[in-house]
Amino acid sequence: MDFLDRNINFNALVKFSHISQSTQQHLKRVYSSFAICMLIASAGAYVNVVLRFMQGSFLSVIGSLGMMMWLMFTPHSPENEKKRLAILAGFAFFSGVGLGPALNLCIAVNPSIIPTAFLGTAAIFTCFSLSALYARRRSFLFLGGALMSALSILLLSSLANMFFGSVLLFKMHMYIGLLVMCGFVLFDTQLIIEKAEHGDKDYVWHCVDLFLDFITIFRKLMIILAMNEKEKKKERK
Repeated sequence: MDFLDRNINFNALVKFSHISQSTQQHLKRVYSSFAICMLIASAGAYVNVVLRFMQGSFLSVIGSLGMMMWLMFTPHSPENEKKRLAILAGFAFFSGVGLGPALNLCIAVNPSIIPTAFLGTAAIFTCFSLSALYARRRSFLFLGGALMSALSILLLSSLANMFFGSVLLFKMHMYIGLLVMCGFVLFDTQLIIEKAEHGDKDYVWHCVDLFLDFITIFRKLMIILAMNEKEKKKERK
């Protein structure tokens, strides 16, 4: 058949002709910082789960919020680059520590949930990121308003469920929240591209956006898998 004789141009798969060279270099810095954040977050999760350090989730929340605020109010400049990278590392560490309760839940139910959730999150993040990178510029930016509205509704439903304690509402919150965060990967990736094209080269803060998307998807996926595993165990009894 003719289609079997066609040569596939793999070089074309990694070319983003609609993105300028300077923005492509900026994205390399963003994703390099993102990879380092993932390693540091893994270290934070390790010291929480294995070494039993900073078991209180409240401390990790205060730490991550404090680091984020510090980073936000530290201007982006060549003089502050090393300082901001150090703050980013601290933010990633506390974010990893904050995953402790969800990780402990998964370990109690079935430890294999953790690598499954991580691989699933990596696949989701990669697919949606590539979709945003290959798509026409600004094609997903229209999602911003809808995603923020959905996030607000999820927050209100979560607060309401603190009084109702509905398992069904909690499950809906998890599944819809996962879908919303997938949308945020598309939106944030294209927003980073647009900001970079207009001169905003703050790769440290742009890394924070993507890192938060990944961590949130990972947490939600872990909880969903843990809930499903619990239900399966109940059915077997």
